[in-house]
Amino acid sequence: MPRVTLDLPTDRMIAYAEDGIGWMVFNNPERHNALNAEMQAAIPQIYEAFGDDDSVRVVVMRGAGERAFVSGADIGEFDKREAAAKAGTPLPTARAWDDALYQRLGKPVIAMIRGYALGGGVLVMLKADIRVASDDSQFGVPAAKLGVGYAMSGVKALVDVVGPANTREILLTGERFNAQDALRMGLVNRVVPAADLEPTVLKLAATIANNAPLTIRAVRAAVDELAKAPADQDEARVAGLVAIAAGSEDFREGRRAFQEKRKPNFTGR
Repeated sequence: MPRVTLDLPTDRMIAYAEDGIGWMVFNNPERHNALNAEMQAAIPQIYEAFGDDDSVRVVVMRGAGERAFVSGADIGEFDKREAAAKAGTPLPTARAWDDALYQRLGKPVIAMIRGYALGGGVLVMLKADIRVASDDSQFGVPAAKLGVGYAMSGVKALVDVVGPANTREILLTGERFNAQDALRMGLVNRVVPAADLEPTVLKLAATIANNAPLTIRAVRAAVDELAKAPADQDEARVAGLVAIAAGSEDFREGRRAFQEKRKPNFTGR
């Protein structure tokens, strides 16, 4: 399948689809892929395009170059943002780690992490379904070292993934942690040698892309609902998606392929 590149309003984000995989690249390497306003404003457009493209089965997000995944918000923009707000022309405030963006996407996301994942970069990667890191990566949330207030939503995102004890260590110390520490905490799913990072992620993405999309949608919905408080869980939503998968042509194709001892060809229908 040929590569299809999205036309974006900034060259600081790159997005393209190829072989069932949508790639979202944070392209600000001279600032360790720190997120500026233009980048954050482009992300909803990328997710909407990938969400609407049936050929895209899984999305991989990565940083440009080898030094960083995302090193947080672009500190250099803080003064610009404050001045713009005072002038009555506020800069875009869309956040790359906003839950609504990932819900609109509706497809599995893999974070391919090389180098620094700091501050907001940690929150970005936490939204991924699967996180794979190179063994030379570093992680941390230095809010306590900068005097930055940390919203409860960000704290909850960490607690949901690594638990209260590890969240306290990450946020109270503001220190950086290596890839093995991140694996121990559950911050990442896998750690591989740097040279193996892209091949590992490609294999993982291809495996997901070849699986049944309707099943994957139901599984992701179930995990999302189970992360909520019991009173807020929408079990009927998940049951509906399970029923759709059970009555689908993909379910029939899966059974035929199993009986015929061949690889199934799922269409999402």
